[in-house]
Amino acid sequence: MNAFSPIPATDITPEGEDYAVVKQVIERITLDYRDQPSLERIAADLDRSPTQLQKVFTRWAGLSPKAFLQAVTLDHAKRLLGHEQLPLLEASYEVGLSGPGRLHDLFVTHEAMSPGEWKAKGGGLTISYGFHPSPFGLALVMATDRGLAGLAFADDEGGKAACFEDMAKRWPNAVYVEDQAATAPYIARAFDPSCWCAEEPLRVVLIGSDFQVRVWQSLLKIPFGKAVTYSDVARDIGQPTASRAVGAAIGRNPISFVVPCHRALGKSGALTGYHWGLTRKRAILGWEAGKA
Repeated sequence: MNAFSPIPATDITPEGEDYAVVKQVIERITLDYRDQPSLERIAADLDRSPTQLQKVFTRWAGLSPKAFLQAVTLDHAKRLLGHEQLPLLEASYEVGLSGPGRLHDLFVTHEAMSPGEWKAKGGGLTISYGFHPSPFGLALVMATDRGLAGLAFADDEGGKAACFEDMAKRWPNAVYVEDQAATAPYIARAFDPSCWCAEEPLRVVLIGSDFQVRVWQSLLKIPFGKAVTYSDVARDIGQPTASRAVGAAIGRNPISFVVPCHRALGKSGALTGYHWGLTRKRAILGWEAGKA
């Protein structure tokens, strides 16, 4: 669901295509960061007018391509982490824009499957699933009667089968039922800031090993517009030497965006890997920065 008001397709790119355009811009900025490519140069390479590209990007992200670059580049994150007033292993830090207009964090209430249920690898579970448009491309939503269990991304229609297989193999003994009516409310709640409220929390069910669940619960503590290191998460769960295992658990997070694995960075401040692609990770961080 795109939270922004529709704009006629005769004016700029239709909303449903925004992420495809934005993805190209982010990839270009990432590759040519040190050259600081201008909007005009990027627009020419993408065969679009600068005005059109500026409108699409600003509508989608809430800030200009230039401000977006400043908010999410790796060098910016490293400078913040390396600042002498922000201890590397201690502080969570701003990766975006801060100010009095910051939105409240996405309020999530969660529970975890019991160890026995986890060992059953989904046995006895019925998981509804559906594909829906989102600000970050086509999203696969999976839900049980207890809440949201999975949120993943496919790059396009052709990637739907691989995306579903990647998620379903996590719980191979579950019964899967395609039901977009059941999953639609979750996609709306996840990406519409007007629905982020404590009075009506988004229900999430964490299906993983005990260690994975503790890591994912720690990720839920990271505030909107902030970031922490894997070491921070390891300390938070009481295993300060387990940074590598924490990184692996973060990589297995099945509920993208809502359980914010995108806010966890490597020790040096590097964005590191992301199961759904580093470009999408940068896009999510920038989207949050624009709404902070």
